[in-house]
Parts: sequence; structure tokens; C-alpha cells
Amino acid sequence: MLTNVVIVGGGTSGWMSASYLKAAFGDRLSVTVLESKRIKTIGVGEATFSTVRHFFDYLGLPEHVWMPKCNATYKLGIRFENWHRKGSYFYHPFERLRVVDGFPLTDWWLHRKPGNSERFDQDVFLMSAICDAERSPRYMDGTLFEQDFKEQTDPKDRKPERSTLTEQDTQFPYAYQFDASLLADYLCAYSTERGVRHIEDDVVEVARDDRGWIGHLRTREHGEVTADLFIDCTGFKGLLLNEALEEPVISFQDTLPNDRAVALRVPVDMEKRGLRPCTTATAQDAGWIWTIPLFGRIGTGYVYASDYTTPEEAERTLREFVGPDAKDVEANHIRMRIGRSRNAWVNNCVAVGLSSGFVEPLESTGIFFIQQGIEQLVKHFPGADWNPQLRDSYNRAIGNTIDGVREFLVMHYRGAGRNDNQYWKDAKTRALPDGLAERLDMWRSKLPTTETIFPNYHGFEPYSYHSMLLGLGGVDLKAPPALALMDDSAAQAEFKLLRAQSQELAKRLPSQYEYLAQMH
Repeated sequence: MLTNVVIVGGGTSGWMSASYLKAAFGDRLSVTVLESKRIKTIGVGEATFSTVRHFFDYLGLPEHVWMPKCNATYKLGIRFENWHRKGSYFYHPFERLRVVDGFPLTDWWLHRKPGNSERFDQDVFLMSAICDAERSPRYMDGTLFEQDFKEQTDPKDRKPERSTLTEQDTQFPYAYQFDASLLADYLCAYSTERGVRHIEDDVVEVARDDRGWIGHLRTREHGEVTADLFIDCTGFKGLLLNEALEEPVISFQDTLPNDRAVALRVPVDMEKRGLRPCTTATAQDAGWIWTIPLFGRIGTGYVYASDYTTPEEAERTLREFVGPDAKDVEANHIRMRIGRSRNAWVNNCVAVGLSSGFVEPLESTGIFFIQQGIEQLVKHFPGADWNPQLRDSYNRAIGNTIDGVREFLVMHYRGAGRNDNQYWKDAKTRALPDGLAERLDMWRSKLPTTETIFPNYHGFEPYSYHSMLLGLGGVDLKAPPALALMDDSAAQAEFKLLRAQSQELAKRLPSQYEYLAQMH
């Protein structure tokens, strides 16, 4: 029976792993986090998507307990600016599509746009109006605006349920944005209070035994550290999995060329500025800029391809984009390893987080990968016999998840209407992952369904593909011919109802700043 786990590396991945393992196994498993004092959290991944609620519920942490500690805000989706053309924007929300007479509203919208509208997202989703109005998804008494999600009146009285990603049967309407460094600190305190051992030291040697497995770690100040299972949370370095165990990395650079980022943490008066409840991704000449509003500051950064611009030019572009608030703010330049380890689990070592894989932060999947990695580890946790079937099943699940997200992101660039410089022109001719070309051809005639998107679990449902294909504007899409033979009066009535509901919610819901200020 395995009873001793050592996690090498802290940060978001290390402390999410430690807290989840402790919540799952309690005192029956000894958990140690070995963290270098000299290595800082990258902290780029400040946005998530809605499945992250399962993580906090599993730990038994209600929003009012952890959100103020991490300057967290609500995220109802992503606002994409300038991807279709300069001056345009649309939302990719956390909201499943309504269906009329067996067809989603997006099909009906392509068939006959209500009022000749060009804003599909305003016509088929509630969230667009809520984001534009900078509203909170909760009323001041804590109730959730969407009545399909049954909760007690006061969220402080709601007992979190211990569910995981695989039990997500309804689309929760929001995710979170938070300060990744503060979250790591919060989860460190949470974990150590529950018995996780915390060692601050540097690993100077990874010793392998006769089988080639990790026998022990030699540290600078604490000598040898042993474990049954080692978890590699050392980021892009991959100290255990990639360096010591020599597991190769499968590069995605041929399909996703953005390999660098420059980030700023910008103090801003958010009460004066307003808190839009979404992440914004603004297309640029060599990539895109993220804008993440937190409670007290903005996290922003330029994700770019080094083949098309320099770090100096990228930083200058970002500072000009932010404006005077960026003056004197220190820039953090990051080299990103785009791809995944061939296997995330090798021998007695499992990589979680950046050492497992990363595809760039366009759809806020970094923390999702951490959550998927540690949830699947609990579901596949090995016994004393180290059954290789558990390892192989884990590796398939993690590999499929990252590969599916890769394909979804590649679609963003191939499908973008933007075509005004070499970067965006090359995006239309770059190599595609296996299977995507055939799927794109199919989607031109029939919008994606559960049967025609990437076949393995990767966190995104057909409505997300609809949002991107319709919003990006670079793929010619057709409505199903069957709709020409059907009565569209019910669909038009649903469009009208949705618009009225959107306007009503935008009036009735409090601003996000107002709600979060009360929480603080």
C-alpha cells in the first residue's frame, strides 16, 4: 500500500495537488511539498473555466471563505476583441444553447438572423448582456441568477458537494479569476493546517534506483527525501519527469506558434474602472493580449510568437495597450513550452501542471489541466502492485485532454477572420492536428455536435465550438437545409424572449464590483 507522496514544486499546481490529495485521503496518506524558496510562481494562469467549482467544493471551501483572500472575481466567459476584424468583439460564455424543434438557436440564427443582427452572441446567449453591463451572476442576497441551478438562499449555508469533472451534467454559469500567487499561499495554509508537510529547500540530485525509478531526492539542506510516489510540479523545467526520467516532450509549435509572453500586474481603482465579469482576449499583430480584472488590480499580458516580434517590441505593445497605469510596473517575461510530455506518468513519477503540458492560456486551460491531472490521479491512484493498467489509463486521459484543447485552440487561429499581416495569414495555412481538417469541412455544412467534435473529454462542449466558429468569422457556415421547410415562429419567439430576459437581468443584477465589495 502506498502511503507517502512527495510533491516537488509549490505554486498553483503544487498546492492544488497537495490540498486535493489531503481532502481525498486524509491522514491515510502522508503528503509533503518540497518547494524552492528561489523559484517564483509564474502566475500567468489567473483565469479558469467553470469546472473549477468542483475543486473548491471538493475541498469544502465556499466562495465567501476563499475569494476575498485571493482577490477573486467572477468570470462568465471570454470576450474576444479584434479576432474577426478590428473593432469587433463577441463573447464565448459558459452557457449551453437553447433548442427549438430539435435545432440549437445557433442553427436558427444562421437560417434567419433576428432583425438581420450580426451579433449572434447577443441573440443566443444571456451572458453577453450581463457581461456588457458588468453585472454579478449573483444577487446581493447571494442567490444565483439562473434558476436552473438550485441552491439554498444564502450561499454561506450551502454545503459544497464533493463532485469531480466527470459529474458535470449541467453547465454552471461562471468560473473565477484570481491572483494565482495568493491562491497558492491560501492553499499552502489550508494544506499545512491539515497535516501536509512543507519543506523549503532545493533539490540538488534526483537519484534513480536499479529499475530506473526515483529512489530519493537529495536536497541542499534537508538531506535525502524519500517517497513511494513523486509528483512533478516544477513547471516547464520538468525536473523529475523530463530531466531525471528523460520522458520526451511532444511539441505543438507547428500548430500553435505562440511561445512567449510578457505580463504586467497593474494596480487600478476597480470601483472607478468597473469590473467586467469576463476575461478579454484582444488580438494583436503577433498574438493576443489578455486582460483579467481582479479585485484591486488587473492582470494583463501579451502572448506572442517570437518568430514575429521581439520581447522588447512585445513589452512596448503591451504597455501602450494598457496606457498610463502601466508606468513603472515591472514586466515579467516568460518562455512557454508549448506541448505535452509524451506520458504524464512514468514509473513512480506523475507530472501535474506545466510539467505535464501547456497549450498557451487562450481559453484559460492551465488550471483546468492541473485539476484534471490531480482528479484523475486520485481516480487512478496506484496500489503496492503498481498495476500498469492504471498508469496507462491515466496517461490516455491526460493526453486526450491536452490534445483536445490543442485542437480547439488551433481552430481559433484557423477560423479567425483577421488577415491583415503575415502572422494572421500564416495562421490560415499552418499545419492542423490530425482530424481537424475533416471536422472543419463537416462544420461548414453542419455546426458541431457531440458526435463531431474531438471525441475524447477535453472540457469543451459543442456550444463552445459554435461560439468560436460564429464569432471568429473566418469560416463560411451554412444553416441546415431542413430549416427552410420548417416553421420558424417558435424560434423567433425564443429569440425575442431571450432578448427580453437579457435586458431584465442587466437591469436587476447588481454590478460585480458592488457584490464583491460586500463580500470583502
